[in-house]
Amino acid sequence: MQNQPLLNYTISDEEEKKTILREYRALLRALKTRIKKGDKVRLRTAFEMAVEAHKHMRRKSGEPYILHPLAVARITVEEIGLGVTSSICALLHDTVEDTEITFEDIQREFGEKIARIIDGLTKISNVVDIKGDTTIQAENFRKILLTLIEDPRVILIKLADRLHNMRTLESMNKEKQLKIASETTYIYAPLAHRLGLYEIKSEMEDLAMKYTLPEKYVEIARSLNETKRDRTRYINEFIKPLKESLQNVGLEFDIYGRPKSIHSIYNKMQTKHVAFDEVYDLFAIRIILNSPFEREKEDCWKAYSVVTDQYHPSTERLRDWISVPKGNGYEALHTTVMGPGGKWVEIQIRSARMNEIAEKGLAAHWKYKEGTAPESKLDDFIEHLREILSNSDTDTLDFIQDFKLDLFTEEIYLYTPKGDMRVLPKNATALDFAFDIHTQLGMKAIGAKVNYKLVPLSHNLHSGDQVEIITSSKQKPTEEWLKFLTTAKAKSKLKQYFKEHKRKQIEEGKEKLRLRLEKINAHMSHYNLNEICAHYKKSNPNELYFAIVTEGLDLNELHQFGIAGGKLTHPGKEPKQETQPASNEAAAAKPMPPKGEAVILGGNSDKFVFKFASCCQPINGDNVFGFLTEKGDLVVHRTDCNNAQRLLANYGHRIVKTKWAKNKEISFLSGIRIVGLDDVGVIQKITNVISGDLKMNMRSLSIDSNDGIFEGTIMVYVHDKEELDKLVNGIMTLEGIHKIERLQNTN
Repeated sequence: MQNQPLLNYTISDEEEKKTILREYRALLRALKTRIKKGDKVRLRTAFEMAVEAHKHMRRKSGEPYILHPLAVARITVEEIGLGVTSSICALLHDTVEDTEITFEDIQREFGEKIARIIDGLTKISNVVDIKGDTTIQAENFRKILLTLIEDPRVILIKLADRLHNMRTLESMNKEKQLKIASETTYIYAPLAHRLGLYEIKSEMEDLAMKYTLPEKYVEIARSLNETKRDRTRYINEFIKPLKESLQNVGLEFDIYGRPKSIHSIYNKMQTKHVAFDEVYDLFAIRIILNSPFEREKEDCWKAYSVVTDQYHPSTERLRDWISVPKGNGYEALHTTVMGPGGKWVEIQIRSARMNEIAEKGLAAHWKYKEGTAPESKLDDFIEHLREILSNSDTDTLDFIQDFKLDLFTEEIYLYTPKGDMRVLPKNATALDFAFDIHTQLGMKAIGAKVNYKLVPLSHNLHSGDQVEIITSSKQKPTEEWLKFLTTAKAKSKLKQYFKEHKRKQIEEGKEKLRLRLEKINAHMSHYNLNEICAHYKKSNPNELYFAIVTEGLDLNELHQFGIAGGKLTHPGKEPKQETQPASNEAAAAKPMPPKGEAVILGGNSDKFVFKFASCCQPINGDNVFGFLTEKGDLVVHRTDCNNAQRLLANYGHRIVKTKWAKNKEISFLSGIRIVGLDDVGVIQKITNVISGDLKMNMRSLSIDSNDGIFEGTIMVYVHDKEELDKLVNGIMTLEGIHKIERLQNTN
């Protein structure tokens, strides 16, 4: 966070001191059981150093800046489960970047370990805030992941820092809110998920949604609040018989209902195309068992037996992450049962140890690691990460997307011919499996046997499959493989292979050309290379060298050139003087608004040229942002567009502030999708609302009916979002209409 001016914050110096000390004492109380001899002195030193360093700084809200590092330190202790070292680092995490304190000062006062963590935090503090070419994004994301390998506390403190920034995001302007929220959903929430920090991941997603999709967030939050009393009554009715049965079999436990996050409810509404009241699992029942480590599995299955004796389970919805924990260490039994009133209810069963790991992730996992297995799932993940990053091709944003797929995708469990288990993302192929075993096995793979049946390398694997890879010493990878590989490890290894292979071919082609030019007494000069590239219609020397090897260019054609002073010329053509390429800066730039100035959309005297994105078709009143393309075009997207999160997170420097003009003269084409019962006269009723009641201009109406259900698409011209909402509300009042949703793409 940068030094900010004082805004709307009135509090006396004395009150500020009391507030700061109160927060510091709260941190000490949170650390009480972890503080050893000498720790209080080190903490006090760090606290006083941070207070002094930030004494003239304030956050955007106007509050003293020191309250931010104090809050971050408390999050690392109370919500992640870290200790004194991490608290000291959290207190000092912004000092090297934002104040006069140096890395050497930290090292001298607190030693090498803390200095190294602070250095890692400083390096990644602005790593996602790209100001130049967006291909830098992949390299910066790679740096974030490298810090995870060196000391995971760097990432954990950074996640705490980001969480507190999200909790206080209301002080920022709208554009900054959108950018930070999108970065959070795009990078930090997946990392929290992969590190087992489910609570933090869920809160980050909810807070991000509050700013990127404010209307939908408020709508779901209001609906959750309105149904809270009925939900509480139902939960109490559901758990009452379970309590008695669990006590009867001698289990010690806590049982309670917990609402699902707003973001997860919204995702279900989107993926299943249902309304809020049709989402059946708005909450989950948790059974937390107080069992000793050696009896955990036995007691969890005993509790499962009690639950399924009381309520009928869905056999398709049993998830056993006790026998085979998730890749981030998560352990639990999940099942879905039919509860009272014909409602499906999700139940999560886990021990107190498993619950702490589920809520605090990595730190809790390491806390319990001693005395159990020498290698944990998270150790495997960090090793997997180290392997990907060691040779990763980071020239493109593909790296981020590939790795995010590995972070978030559901896992499947596979077996080698000897019965060893491997965990891969859902939809992994036989070739992904080969690369997961060993890079060379992947490079030489020609096919596979899945459950003793011969399949191609592109075959998608399923949990429980036993996979044997068939190889050939003559096999060489092809670029076609990249089309069906899914794991970041396999893709990075393959891209590295192609990159190295192409480099060798370029060197080989360059040497062939050099030898041929020597024979005709010509130089490998910049001028000659340009002439040869023009002759063979190649855009640059590397493309030429590559084509010499791969396309077999006939270098005998060089004999057609004349030679004058070592320079090549075509017959009858005078040698040209070497010239420097013209500067691109001479090209006239398209007019763009000065930084901070908004583009007014829909005004009668627009100063700037812009167009609306075809992927989401914004209309007046939508929450929108402007995006500058590489060609310099200004394209306006809705903030809930499918592409918005990626653009806001990766190209923050290209975002342009936009706002709508109050203009009722301009019409926008928009579309809605309707689902309902195919009753007599339903189309006439819909057209009456559009043309008769609302006097709207309809461009097209398409209706498809099947087995008594119709699905229709209506394209209309509206002046703004308010008018579109009136149309939706008007049609929803008609009998038999089940659902209406706005179309993303109106093409």
